[in-house]
Amino acid sequence: MKNHNLNLNVYDAFQLRMDYIFQEFTNIYIAFSGGKDSGVLLHLVMDYMKRKGINKKIGLFHQDMEAQYQLTTHYVTEMFEKFLSRVEPYWFCLPMQTRTAVGNYEMYWYPWDDEKKDIWVRSMPNLSYVYSLTNNPMTTYQYKMLYKEHAKAFGKWYKQIKGGGKTIGLIGLRADESLNRYSAIVNKKNDYKGKNWITESTENVWTASPLYDWQVEDIWIANGLYGYAYNKLYDMFYLAGVGISDMRVASPFSDEAKHSLNLYRVIEPITWTKIIGRVQGANFAAIYGGTKAMGYREITLPEGHSWKSYTKFLLATLPEEVRNNYVEKFKTSIKFWARTGGGFADEVISEIEDCGYNIIRNGVSNYTKDQKTKITFRGIPDDTDDVKSTIDIPSWKRMAFCILKNDHNCKHMGFGLTKYQQERKKAIVEKYKNTL
Repeated sequence: MKNHNLNLNVYDAFQLRMDYIFQEFTNIYIAFSGGKDSGVLLHLVMDYMKRKGINKKIGLFHQDMEAQYQLTTHYVTEMFEKFLSRVEPYWFCLPMQTRTAVGNYEMYWYPWDDEKKDIWVRSMPNLSYVYSLTNNPMTTYQYKMLYKEHAKAFGKWYKQIKGGGKTIGLIGLRADESLNRYSAIVNKKNDYKGKNWITESTENVWTASPLYDWQVEDIWIANGLYGYAYNKLYDMFYLAGVGISDMRVASPFSDEAKHSLNLYRVIEPITWTKIIGRVQGANFAAIYGGTKAMGYREITLPEGHSWKSYTKFLLATLPEEVRNNYVEKFKTSIKFWARTGGGFADEVISEIEDCGYNIIRNGVSNYTKDQKTKITFRGIPDDTDDVKSTIDIPSWKRMAFCILKNDHNCKHMGFGLTKYQQERKKAIVEKYKNTL
């Protein structure tokens, strides 16, 4: 992608991107979460269309995650009502499979689960453009589908109801929010005509991140400079001492939001009492989310345990499905370090040997830079805290850490998806390939 004129500020660059989008695409919709970025995006697009005299309506798409602050619901409602005459409104309250990181008893939860109406965090909004299982018009929706797949399915459905044509969804994604988001933008292989801020979602449906190069400060400058309405939850976050880069409007049970779960108790206590009954582990995560009990900072071994015995104890407390998931990964790790091994620099290997660990040099690793030496371990150490040059060696402590952190995929141990999970993902993709 060619860089835009470096003399342009991000606001002017955004205007050029809107020119391009409205020239290239027939059907346009905005994905609106109720957060600061999507809020500014909505206002900017509405201002652009008014200034350019564009009178056609565009879609406004919202996935309601049920468990959220009342302030967020108020803001979403305010924006839908404000722009109702200029948009085609689609507010979905549907069961969607959503990741939970607050405990080991549930790997996923389902907003608006029709089987758990009695414990919904809030009542479903009573508005003409709110869609639930009883009036859902989306023919591409599959019951309890992944929430990310639901977003893709909406794009395809929106294209269909508009009679076809190139369709694009605008999202308020900024690259500076995280390294993953940055990589998601700059490393795209399926971009649109060299524009790496536009990527293909499904056939003839695209998503665009026209705010990708904005900083968080730019978002708040736009709100102040143009008088845009924003989610007042951010005022409460500010008063609570949360930094502007750490403020998140997301599912409270997600990896990004679980560390601020405790703020619900202070900001909206009534909502809080319902949240702790909605997903197992929410109360524990709110109390211990930033402490060593959840795997953050230095975790301490309970008296009378080795890390191996503590790991086995933790496994014994888990539901069978979750326990089996960890056991499978731990067995794979143990086998890998016993038979194959990982590659390390010579100085790292020397330190491991000096610390007394029983290792064997096992040839050259073709998966490391400069083809480093592979080492295997004769038995998994209890912990390897005395090795300072790397943490990427096996130990029972690392296994316990994964359980305490609710790291179901064991990313802390360097894991990706297991063969079973890959097959399950493949099956889901196969199931929805004609839908998406």
